[in-house]
Amino acid sequence: MPEEFVSGSLRDRIGNHPRAAESLRGVIERRSFWWVFGLLGLFAGVLLLAPTVVVIITSFTSGYSLKFPPPGYSSRWYQALWHESPELIDAFVLSIQLAAIATGISIVLAVAAALALARRREAWARVAESVLLSPLMLPALAIGLSLLMLFNLAGTGLSFGTLVIGHVAITTPYVLRTTAASLLQMDGSLLESARSLGARPFYVFRTITLPLIARGIAAGAFIGFMYSFDNVAVSLFLSDARSEVLPIRMWHIIESNLDVRAAAVSGVLIAATLVLMVVMERVAGISRHFR
Repeated sequence: MPEEFVSGSLRDRIGNHPRAAESLRGVIERRSFWWVFGLLGLFAGVLLLAPTVVVIITSFTSGYSLKFPPPGYSSRWYQALWHESPELIDAFVLSIQLAAIATGISIVLAVAAALALARRREAWARVAESVLLSPLMLPALAIGLSLLMLFNLAGTGLSFGTLVIGHVAITTPYVLRTTAASLLQMDGSLLESARSLGARPFYVFRTITLPLIARGIAAGAFIGFMYSFDNVAVSLFLSDARSEVLPIRMWHIIESNLDVRAAAVSGVLIAATLVLMVVMERVAGISRHFR
């Protein structure tokens, strides 16, 4: 059968059936929509992942400077981290201590604030919540500079304590956000039933509220810990000579001589972050607290 006859017959059938034409047009529109946005999503994914891939590949270079593509491949710089980099190890330990202390304080403050504000609908509660969450909207450089000016006006100087205060300010909103979301998802009748049976507030919190919001607290604590550990802006303003955290130390060695050990440290941190993200997703279900 001639091709012109087949195509003409198909056009005649479509032309004689408006619903078929609309259906065909709808299929084309849907497929073109998914193709366009699929390609845009793929392009965005490449833009986001390309720097990470470049850093990981560069960390295995056999050369003595950061260069892509590497002239050769070797694990020498990962070995140098352990055997020839005591200053990086000290900075890493200090960063872990700082992030752990700041996250611990943030958990206490954020849980208390979430319990007081999450289920209230008054205007003052919304204003207070907005103030507590404001570090999420402000640039980290502005927060670090403002805290530096505040400490200078108070005459306290810079120390590890001021660094902890600055990191508490930037990590508390993350814990507050996920904890408040968990409280809003909790069935309020459970608390009312416990109170009607004569349970005291602390007992209700310990046996009912805390177990139900524990995953939300863990999700916020994990995000806050990682943000504190990786923060540069606030640490740059609030750290003294004895409190050089790992991001600042990496900044200095890259600024001075493009040391390849910085790429090796980045590779270790990327791998550790991926593992911790998978573990926390399994344990706490991080993603569901931001839906």
